[in-house]
Amino acid sequence: MLVASLAIALRPDGEADTEARKAVPSSVADTVTDRPTGPERTPSPTSSSASPTAKTKAPKARTSTPAASPTKAAARPATTRVPRTASAGASLAGRIRPGVTYQGVATHYDAGNGDGACTYGPTDDLMIVAMNTTDYETSKACGAYILVRASNGASVTVRVTNECPLPCAPGQLDLSKQAFAKLAALSAGRISISWSLLSPTTPAPLSIRYKTGSSQYWCEIQVLGHRNPVARLEVRAGSGWRRLPRTEYNYFSAPDGGGCGGAIRVTDIYGEQLTVEGIALRPDAIQPTRVQFAGH
Repeated sequence: MLVASLAIALRPDGEADTEARKAVPSSVADTVTDRPTGPERTPSPTSSSASPTAKTKAPKARTSTPAASPTKAAARPATTRVPRTASAGASLAGRIRPGVTYQGVATHYDAGNGDGACTYGPTDDLMIVAMNTTDYETSKACGAYILVRASNGASVTVRVTNECPLPCAPGQLDLSKQAFAKLAALSAGRISISWSLLSPTTPAPLSIRYKTGSSQYWCEIQVLGHRNPVARLEVRAGSGWRRLPRTEYNYFSAPDGGGCGGAIRVTDIYGEQLTVEGIALRPDAIQPTRVQFAGH
C-alpha cells in the first residue's frame, strides 16, 4: 500500500525506454536534426523524419509576443494546496509563460501512436503537438496544455508530447494531423496561429514513473498527467531536498542513486509543491497518486 502525503510550500527551494520521434515542418525546405542521445545507462529516444506535409515529429519554437496503461499501485496520496500566483511563479515558467499569447505558424505530422520526445508512451488521445526546440526548452514544455487558435476562428486544445527540431522556428507548433484538421484542411500544410498556455479544469491525478533500469544506485523519475507544466523535481536527501536535473527526454536524473525510492517533491511553474511518499522503486511502472496541481 502506498502511504502518501502532500506538503505545500509558499516558495520553492533550491524523465520507459521508448523511441521518440520528432516532427518536420511541412515546408519543403525544412530538414530534421536528431536530438542528442540520453544517459549512458539507457537509450534515449531517437527521431524520424517525414515528408513536408506528413511529418513524423517535432520542430523548434519561439515566442512572438514576449521576447500508458497504469500498473497497479496500492493507496494513493491525498492533498491540500496553496497555489501561488502566476506572477510569483514567473521565474519558474521558462519561455512559455501563463497569461501570454504567442504568435507563430502551425504545421502537421503523422503522430503514429502518439509517442514522442517526451517519452510518455502511446496514447489514444492524439490531440497532441510537437513543440519547437527553442520553446521545448530541454523538455520543460512536456505535458503542457496549449490552446491553439487559427485566423478563421477555429481552435483546438493540445498537449505537448514531442519536440520539433530545427528548422522549426520559435513560436511554431507541429500539430498531429488530427489536431491540425480541427483548424484547417491538411492540404493547407502551414497556417498562421496564436497560442497560449492552458490549465485544464478536470484532469485526473498525476502519476510517477521510474525509468527502466532504475535502482538504488541510479534512477530517473518522470511525472505524468500533470495539469500544469512541471518546473522542478526533488528527492528527499537527509533532512532536506535534492533538486534533480532534467533530461531532454523528460526524466529527472539521479546518476548516483541518491534519493531513489524516497519521497518526491514536484513543483509546477506557478510555484505549487506536491510531496509524495511511498512511491516504490519499480522501473517502468506507472504509479498513480491522489494529488494534482491546482487550476489557473
